[in-house]
Amino acid sequence: MGQVTALRPRELVRQDVEAIAVIYRNLGAPVAEQMVTRALGELALTMAGIAEKVRAQELRDLSRQLGRLRRLSEDMGLVTLATVAGDAKCCLERADGTAFSAVWARLLRVAERSLTADPGTADLSG
Repeated sequence: MGQVTALRPRELVRQDVEAIAVIYRNLGAPVAEQMVTRALGELALTMAGIAEKVRAQELRDLSRQLGRLRRLSEDMGLVTLATVAGDAKCCLERADGTAFSAVWARLLRVAERSLTADPGTADLSG
């Protein structure tokens, strides 16, 4: 037998910084900071709720929650997170369990990198 190599995929996440810039221009720094902080908290809670449903295999309302995650991500300029959430929703709606499992694993990786405070994990090119 040969040597087994564990693959550790690393996701490059794209962010559209203009989405946040528009919020700051329209609302001013103090209000925008509160709104962005609240929106990121809501994104994290939504992702945690989805993860709990997947662990419990409660798929009944999952498509709607993935759509919400996609919309919230788009609003915050989290391009990759929004795209992968949409892909997961599509797999779920097609009842493709194998594809959903693969996309779910990617969604977890992307969410982790998108919602961290480390600015070095994102490609800000939009």
